[in-house]
Amino acid sequence: MLKKAVALVTGGASGLGRATVNRLVRSGTKVVVCDLPTSAGHSIAENLGGDNVVFVPTDVTSEEDVTAALETTKSKFGRLDVCVNCAGTAIAFETYNFNKNRPHQVKDFADTIRMIELQVNAIGTFNVIRLSAGLIAENKPNSDGQRGVIITTSAYSAYDGQRGQAAYSAANAAIVGMTLPIAREFSSHGIRVVGIAPGLMDTLMCVSNMSEDFKDFLTETVVFPHRLGHPSEYAQLVETIVENPLLNGITIRLDGGFRGYDG
Repeated sequence: MLKKAVALVTGGASGLGRATVNRLVRSGTKVVVCDLPTSAGHSIAENLGGDNVVFVPTDVTSEEDVTAALETTKSKFGRLDVCVNCAGTAIAFETYNFNKNRPHQVKDFADTIRMIELQVNAIGTFNVIRLSAGLIAENKPNSDGQRGVIITTSAYSAYDGQRGQAAYSAANAAIVGMTLPIAREFSSHGIRVVGIAPGLMDTLMCVSNMSEDFKDFLTETVVFPHRLGHPSEYAQLVETIVENPLLNGITIRLDGGFRGYDG
């Protein structure tokens, strides 16, 4: 399927999204890279594929931006087969600061989950899904009746949140929670919806604020292998999901058995 497919990848200029773009292009897929205007999206598109890769500056929470990206997809490539949602952000704070004997402000929690974690991660994902489904549904179904695939990205914290990750865990749990209901909704139109919940990945969003000692400690808590995940391994799973028609309505953990730590 990938060789003749058209894919749209949000968060495609860095981390998991960029690795996905790279793998899809190598597989012969035409790709629309969506990321913020300040990202490296333009240069990535130019370096990767010429006429087969295009960058569209996109804020995934903006209906106007996502609609423009889909219009570019249709005008440039004529269709959309695969939508991969990688755009996201991560912020941590403690629920109660025992050193200062002070709880985290509920207003700050509400603002964080609404304006940052939930807005970008969960609402942004939903926004892209709801708008891309119509274009995918225009495809002629294959012998199984399939028209396309939508992939969501959450995180291990949806299941095993760490200290300071209350808002982040809640936002990722929302993405996990929407995957099956949307898969059920879209089934009559031949659109699969599958989620990926990565564990500790070697990306800037995951490890940029970690010391090397703390990073080493975390990797030892991974059941096996004792290391951070490679973005290319996420991209490999994306390819598997696209190619395997029985994967649907589920979120797959990609974490080496990591179940967090209490520290």
